[in-house]
Amino acid sequence: MPTQKRTLLTRFLIWRIKYISHRQFVLFLSIMVGLLAGMGAVILKNLTHLIQHLLEGKLIADYQTAFYFIFPLIGLTLAFLTMRYVIRNKVSHGIPSTLYAISQRKGFMRPFQMFGSLITAPITVGFGGSVGLEGPTVATGAALSSNLSRLFHMNQATRTLLIGCAGAGAMSAIFKAPIAAIIFAVEVFSLDLTLASMVPLLLASISAITTSYFFLGSDILLPFKITDKFVINDIPFYILLGLVASMVSIYYTKMYSNIQDFFEKIGNPIKRLLIGGIGLGVIVYFIPPLYGEGFDVINNLVQGNPNAALENNFFNLDLSSIWVVIMLLAGLVVFKIIASALTFGAGGVGGIFAPTLFMGSLMGNCFAKILNNIGFLNNPVSESNFTLVGMTGLMAGVLHAPLTAIFLIAEVTGGYELFIPLMITAAISYSLTKYFIPHSVYTMELGRKGDLITHNKDHAVLTLMDITTVIESDFVPIYPEMNLGEMVHEAVVKSKRNLFPVLNKKTNALEGIILLDDLRPVMFDQNLYEEVKASELMHSPPGLIILNEDKMTDVMKKFQDTGAWNLPVIKNGEYYGFVSKSKLLTAYRRKLIDFSGK
Repeated sequence: MPTQKRTLLTRFLIWRIKYISHRQFVLFLSIMVGLLAGMGAVILKNLTHLIQHLLEGKLIADYQTAFYFIFPLIGLTLAFLTMRYVIRNKVSHGIPSTLYAISQRKGFMRPFQMFGSLITAPITVGFGGSVGLEGPTVATGAALSSNLSRLFHMNQATRTLLIGCAGAGAMSAIFKAPIAAIIFAVEVFSLDLTLASMVPLLLASISAITTSYFFLGSDILLPFKITDKFVINDIPFYILLGLVASMVSIYYTKMYSNIQDFFEKIGNPIKRLLIGGIGLGVIVYFIPPLYGEGFDVINNLVQGNPNAALENNFFNLDLSSIWVVIMLLAGLVVFKIIASALTFGAGGVGGIFAPTLFMGSLMGNCFAKILNNIGFLNNPVSESNFTLVGMTGLMAGVLHAPLTAIFLIAEVTGGYELFIPLMITAAISYSLTKYFIPHSVYTMELGRKGDLITHNKDHAVLTLMDITTVIESDFVPIYPEMNLGEMVHEAVVKSKRNLFPVLNKKTNALEGIILLDDLRPVMFDQNLYEEVKASELMHSPPGLIILNEDKMTDVMKKFQDTGAWNLPVIKNGEYYGFVSKSKLLTAYRRKLIDFSGK
């Protein structure tokens, strides 16, 4: 290509290859990704708070409870119109859409995803959608990093790593918890934690938190510190809290899944909007603490001020009665996930991280209050500590991210003194929930389809492989009515293979296979050329690969179970080709090298 026609980007890429190593450039990109993720967090937070401030202060001078009903519907309608007429694409849930891009699109994310959540999430949450901003922030950063990787021609392994850096940067900027953010990226995106990945994740996390401090100051989303000491005698109660957290996690996941399934059956998006919007409005009207993210409620609980969180109850119940308070807290736990699922079902854009923290804090606080008021404890338990540990338990169960849950609460609160109860509750909640619910809320859809990337490297590599790249179609077909002479002259002589598919001439359906070994005993006896038919020699294949149904993990298992070297591929009931074990293993080795970045 003539030098004068080279673009500036092309010149830069050539210069980079000459003077900067791949590793050095990845470190530079990780810093850039962290800055972009941090900026995304700042923009999302400020836009959301601006909308909330305008609604509560500027546009509505006398804020009436009735507006709790109408605002969410307005916000969901605006988000719907924005997606249809401005973005012209559906903005999917943040972290699940990112996981889908990693597992099924080789880390490529479409350009509109860089700004789709930036616009629609603040509208959804600012108008009272009962979801969080963490997922959209992660999705925005991931899309920016994906397109940045594409711009600079990074390979798949690097794209995946930089998407993980974006996730770490987003969480670091939101919670100002850089270590927990790195663990989040490793757990949720199933990254290999090696020195090659650790340094980029660390740089992204640092640059994002620095950006957050620069624009947002030292304000912390969960601004509280541990004041009560951990008491060894409370361990049985933390074990019990872990059991309760697992039950609430199962309820959370089942309720969320059932409501999403309900909305998926409604084909018309307008109907989904109206049903979800009106349902959310009714719930928020009767239970105002479910309006928006709910971090104010969490902070009031940890600071020992539940009345401030519950004072807007619709029925004006007497909060001087502790059992009324406990009942209201339990009600918030039950209805929060319903409100969140309705928000998503109606087409709203947000995340489930904040609802999980919300429900976990209420669950822990409610649990501690029950213990302190049933009358058999000589020394009351710390309600603030149980509130914090409750958040950890529910995060571990719902998100299947126990280490993230432990380190986030410990890092945000400076509560490393609570490490023992945090670990106990998180371990019990995660283990029991995973037994009944194999996949987290983030991964349940991909997990059901077998498209989920996990820390099992063999499974991850197989998931990333495309079966169509290993299908071979240069096999000469044989038809059942062909005689031996026709098979020899029209198939054996013309083929370089020792395997022949036997096809129905009208439907192209596979009726069987014939091996060269099946023909060899008779193919040299010309007296049999007219007598022996293909239908007499053919036999059933040891297994079938169904295209668009079988995943690569299924294909590999079929080879393992049958011991075959070639298996036929069927598409829509018709013969499509063969997959050979040798070609499959060669493709696997190449993908493993690319996946490992070596």
